[in-house]
Amino acid sequence: MRLLSWNIHKGIGGRDRRYSLDRIITCIEAENPDLICLQEVDRHVRRSQHHDQPRLLARYFRCHSVFQPTVAVADGGYGNLVLSRWPVVSRHRITLRQGGRKPRGAQLLVIDSPEGPLHLVNTHLGLAERERRWQVTRLLGHMLFRSADPHPTLIVGDFNDWRNALADDTLAAGGFAQVTTPTSRFRTFPAWLPMGALDKAFVRGRIGVRHARVIRTSLAKTASDHLPLVIDFHLR
Repeated sequence: MRLLSWNIHKGIGGRDRRYSLDRIITCIEAENPDLICLQEVDRHVRRSQHHDQPRLLARYFRCHSVFQPTVAVADGGYGNLVLSRWPVVSRHRITLRQGGRKPRGAQLLVIDSPEGPLHLVNTHLGLAERERRWQVTRLLGHMLFRSADPHPTLIVGDFNDWRNALADDTLAAGGFAQVTTPTSRFRTFPAWLPMGALDKAFVRGRIGVRHARVIRTSLAKTASDHLPLVIDFHLR
């Protein structure tokens, strides 16, 4: 099974600032993923031509689609999106907003994969280290997250964690192992000259990771300000 995680920056290139959802689609299609976890997906916003990106992406890839709007922009907004080749058994979304900071959220889905149920979490964490610790603690302790404890769990997304501080304490304490390590191999931001390993993946339970990599094609380097992360795995 293959998963792709990517902060698509609303489809706006990191260097040329040009909006093109087609570039995003081409990069994703080249990897042929079964599960697509995206962050910063626009819906009805002027900068992205008022496109309903969740609908357009779901229609193009012919996938089950679950969208979580997190930040309001005029009459639209942006948020997290999961596209799945397989049926979604359950879906929840929780807020990870702390105080007056920018709204953040996480999607909690149980996917009916060919190898059994998979608990998939797609998230985009905050910019401050203390905020991120609070967000992960809230996520792991949330009743909706705990309700899927019997299933193998895969957490992916843009963690904004430059120092990789969450891996060895908060997430490790929750029984999660980091897939995207060593971090020197998983630098994803900024896309044109990656210095930070901000896009991460963690697993718990009977998940075997065959291979994890960052896509570094010339198109990926221009399509967004992050590079995509691809994980090949199976349920043991």
